[in-house]
Amino acid sequence: MQDANIVPVKLFIIQPTPFCNLDCDYCYLPNRQSKAQMSLDLLEPIFKNLFHSQLIDHEFTVIWHAGEPLSMPVAFYHAAFQIINNLNQDFNQNRCTIYQSIQTNGTLINQDWCDLIKSYQVQMGISLDGLDFIHDAHRKTRKGLGTHASTMRGISLLKANNIDFRVIAVLTKDSLDYPEEMFNFFMENGIKKVGFNIDEKIGAHESSSFETLGIEERYRNFMVRFYELVKSTNWDLKVREFEKLKSKICYGISKEIKEQFTPFIIISIDYQGNFSTFSPELLSMKSSTYGDFILGNVKHDTFESACETDRFQRINQDIQAGVDLCQHTCPYFSVCGGGSPANKYFENGFFDSSETMYCRYSTKILTDIILEDIENSLELQEIH
Repeated sequence: MQDANIVPVKLFIIQPTPFCNLDCDYCYLPNRQSKAQMSLDLLEPIFKNLFHSQLIDHEFTVIWHAGEPLSMPVAFYHAAFQIINNLNQDFNQNRCTIYQSIQTNGTLINQDWCDLIKSYQVQMGISLDGLDFIHDAHRKTRKGLGTHASTMRGISLLKANNIDFRVIAVLTKDSLDYPEEMFNFFMENGIKKVGFNIDEKIGAHESSSFETLGIEERYRNFMVRFYELVKSTNWDLKVREFEKLKSKICYGISKEIKEQFTPFIIISIDYQGNFSTFSPELLSMKSSTYGDFILGNVKHDTFESACETDRFQRINQDIQAGVDLCQHTCPYFSVCGGGSPANKYFENGFFDSSETMYCRYSTKILTDIILEDIENSLELQEIH
């Protein structure tokens, strides 16, 4: 790092293709039918750009995402990882630690993919909505068939190869009556790391089942029960939201931890080399206010040069105004720090805003549940 004022990149999200073999009804991507693919030749300008920048610290994670990354050939990643490793060695005397990660629907996993994952120690995230009838209601093939069995086959292969993985489950209104069944499903299938996303109103997904009347009480009841069940196992099942919020409640948000509202902590790059920052979901989106959220292209723009553009300055100014508004109006700011710009934009219509449905469910309700548990535990300790 050359400049103390520059925040180093932590997540470098690359879209190898916008195509997805599934047609999930809550997907935010607008062009997931396109079979366009990133050329391996583009990786050199991408990483030369990054390694020449002031955004490099001692480590970061590359996430292959925003489309189904396994719809690309296995050979693409063998070559891509080698190119990245070679460029890292050429440009960094002490070699930056680069973690490779893939977020996938899991339906295309076979032994060749497992061999690649093991060879490069790739971190794996699997999209799986838990119970089969809930998953299959929303995560379908383009012919309308359910995909739960295919995803579970992929998970079985990962387990057979001793490959660690985490699961991201999207909660819809259909999930909320089944906390015990969802918990038992994860435990019985040896799934020990789970993150919950909600059915968000974002991007191409212009409505959400969470806008249904009475959903907030159902969601809270689901999470209270799920929290109780996780606690009963002595936290053997790690739930991303519980873990992160407990840490922030107990220790506060470290000054070293930056979120989606910090420029270039996250960089997103599409298959053509266009790049954006802040929330990853912004990259593929059009906007009546800003045109789009693309800040440049790695073939002819540096990441730092994007900071000089009118578009970046306007977007950043509006996002920071929204963070300031949250700080002065929201009692949960100490565990949130300013929210998700993409959710503010797509729910409220502008960045310079505060509360969203997303923050109510992903932060406020869960914080209340965890605080109540901590307070009850302290009261029991005083009694005894």
